[in-house]
Amino acid sequence: MADEFVIVKDLVKSFKDFKAVDGVSFSIFKGEVFGLLGPNGAGKTTTIRMLSTVLEADSGDITIGGHSVKKDAAAVRSIIGVCPQELALYDDLSALDNMVFFGHMAGMDSKTAYTQAMKNLELMGLEDRAKGKISKYSGGMKRRINLAIALMGNPQLLFLDEPTVGIDPQSRNNIFENIQSLQKQGLTVLYTTHYMEEADKLCQRIAIMDGGKIIAMDTPHNLKKQIGNPDKVTLEDVS
Repeated sequence: MADEFVIVKDLVKSFKDFKAVDGVSFSIFKGEVFGLLGPNGAGKTTTIRMLSTVLEADSGDITIGGHSVKKDAAAVRSIIGVCPQELALYDDLSALDNMVFFGHMAGMDSKTAYTQAMKNLELMGLEDRAKGKISKYSGGMKRRINLAIALMGNPQLLFLDEPTVGIDPQSRNNIFENIQSLQKQGLTVLYTTHYMEEADKLCQRIAIMDGGKIIAMDTPHNLKKQIGNPDKVTLEDVS
């Protein structure tokens, strides 16, 4: 049995009278790509924001790498990387300068930040555009830089929130390949999407959210098997 790297128990978050997350529980094993699926407004992003210490939960417990988010948020932040749905980039800076800046924000010295930035740019296939301004990048290239920044600091757990929204096939394939490669190196990933085919391709297990609750959770194969031949049924049918 693999080690549970993330443990979420009875997570609740409301905004005034709206319950965005309503009693969510799940675990993620070390080295697993775990998918959190559901339509827009299902509660996926709110869940990620609580796990990544950005939002405080109303109730429930979160443990990541043995650290409690409530009691030791700083320790949690030191082992996670977050690739948000919104692009967090400075358009007037080059890709390299953006990455070095975020490396400094994570506490790296200039040499370490530069070395890691170049390594991550190479990983994304963008080392030849390192000094190009972000404002000149395509949407897909910006998404790849967003992921490269999330990898600064060599996180043990990576949060990917809808990382392929509105991008070209080449950038999407690059992101897929990198996720699969990083997983082989031991990285744990929480991947949110409303593209069912992405989850089927990348995730070992999937939790489907709707209305702030998890309504189904299993392997893609088993979820499809529940309603028919898993080789013919798609995850679209399951949801």
